[in-house]
Amino acid sequence: MTDVTLNHLQQQALRVREHILRMSTNGGCFTGASLSCTDLLVYLYNEVLNIGADMLDNPSRDYLLLSKGHDVPALYGLFAELGFIDAARLDNHLSVTDHVYWHPNRAIPGVEFHSGSLGHLLSVGIGIALDIRLRGGSNRVFVVVGDGELNEGTIWEGCLTAAAYGLDNLIVIVDRNHFQANVRTEDLIPLEPITTKFEAFGWTAHTVDGHSFTALEDCFQGALVNAGRPTAVVATTQRGAGVPSIAERADRWFCNFTAEEVGNLIDELHGRAAAELTSETLIVR
Repeated sequence: MTDVTLNHLQQQALRVREHILRMSTNGGCFTGASLSCTDLLVYLYNEVLNIGADMLDNPSRDYLLLSKGHDVPALYGLFAELGFIDAARLDNHLSVTDHVYWHPNRAIPGVEFHSGSLGHLLSVGIGIALDIRLRGGSNRVFVVVGDGELNEGTIWEGCLTAAAYGLDNLIVIVDRNHFQANVRTEDLIPLEPITTKFEAFGWTAHTVDGHSFTALEDCFQGALVNAGRPTAVVATTQRGAGVPSIAERADRWFCNFTAEEVGNLIDELHGRAAAELTSETLIVR
């Protein structure tokens, strides 16, 4: 990955996080989890997915399904940066005049399927991947799930089905931020070893640092070549990533900040982002 590409991804992720924080007022949103999956979405849409603002209805496009639908502020913010939607629409968050709401809605360009009830979109993704296979297509289906979402039985039923049909055009990305709502996953229903479980269900599984674009590139360069087997990528992330004062806090699952608090958090975000940018750029060089 070149320094130019790395800088672009980091700066875009910073702007997406700003959008998330601004949507965390006037009714609030699921801030912590949205911040944890920001880097994953930015990387996928820029470097992996065959999709763009000019091909949202193209049948040859890749599909991304945000099964952990409460993280949609990250998706909305990214869509604004990519030109899928006008950035001014983000100001309509939770307004009755628009569809920019707490969960994905297909009325928003780029949203492939409604979500909110956890565990369902893996099954939807399996259906899309199978349809692509039957039609002889080469496009792929990516499903982003939360780690707490893995407690849903439909996830593992879907894993069995995807392996049985050999859906190697299906990729699941687990946002492993170690929280489920307001409790740590391992204190509620322990999930580990996650990769071993996917492998036992007939999948190829990988782990990666979900906040390092260079690590994501290394992972995805090899993760998508698994003939006859679906792929799972377990991305280790941090709830509230980028904003230390709310990071890894159980009480920052859902946030409704004042405008002043949002301003302070954005200032904090910029201070943290500058330090991370310098650190990773030096490593790449």
